[in-house]
Amino acid sequence: MGVAPVGMASRRALHFVFKVGNRFQTTHFFRDVLGMKILRHEEFEEGCKAACNGPYDGKWSKTMVGFGPEDDHFVAELTYNYGIGHYKLGNDFMGITLASNQAVSNARRLEWPLSEVTEGVFETEAPGGYKFYLQNRSPPQSDPILKVTLAVSDLQKSLNYWSNLLGMKIYEKDEEKQRALLGYADNQCKLELQGIKGTVDHAAAFGRIAFSCPQKEVMFDLEDLMKRENQKILTPLVSLDTPGKATVQVVILADPDGHEICFVGDEAFRELSEMDPEGSKLLDDAMAADKSDEWFAKQNKPKASG
Repeated sequence: MGVAPVGMASRRALHFVFKVGNRFQTTHFFRDVLGMKILRHEEFEEGCKAACNGPYDGKWSKTMVGFGPEDDHFVAELTYNYGIGHYKLGNDFMGITLASNQAVSNARRLEWPLSEVTEGVFETEAPGGYKFYLQNRSPPQSDPILKVTLAVSDLQKSLNYWSNLLGMKIYEKDEEKQRALLGYADNQCKLELQGIKGTVDHAAAFGRIAFSCPQKEVMFDLEDLMKRENQKILTPLVSLDTPGKATVQVVILADPDGHEICFVGDEAFRELSEMDPEGSKLLDDAMAADKSDEWFAKQNKPKASG
């Protein structure tokens, strides 16, 4: 494997992308159960050039939710395609772990299903079936979100990719349990790789994990490195526009199991991701106006492949 680019300390974990079929239920879970804030909400009339909303051409929205600003918190990106009410889950996403006794308390109060998997750790599901693990303790000052767990079919091969090529530090490694914990910094959300038997299936709900790095690396280094190492590039360098906000440079990669990885230029992304005080109202207004009628369903047919 090749040598990782320099400047890894300047990389940071940003968010995980979930495709959601029901914005009302999903918003209730993230806002009322987990206790996250709506950081910004954006509506788009047509599909994303980097397939942020999946293989769909029609109208969609993006809602960023988290425990604090995107500058220093790992957040969730909730992608909603109008007219698509359900996504088949694969075995690729194994869960997000967060520390929040408030979230556990909220879930109990709202009678949201919880099951204790180990002492003080509760498993629950977001609408759509996405698993979350809630540690019943005070959250760390940096960020309550501790790790994202993804399934891999060959742990060593994945470690070579994420550590040697993408420059992540290996914090923990357990050959017996076939798991490893990686990250770019001590105070950031970590990536946990969990080995499974068989192949990783992304089905229709396949997510995407996003990181930022200096724009220079996005524009020049990442693609060159992946080409040299014969690794998959899903979307070569592209500029993404958000109405009224900054334009960001993005490269989308795929790891050996096909997990989608977005790298975005940090400088423009910090401007784009500034918290919008109107975000919660914009989302509520959009949900109130959404009829999810047959017209949207017809407009949102998957793009033809090839």
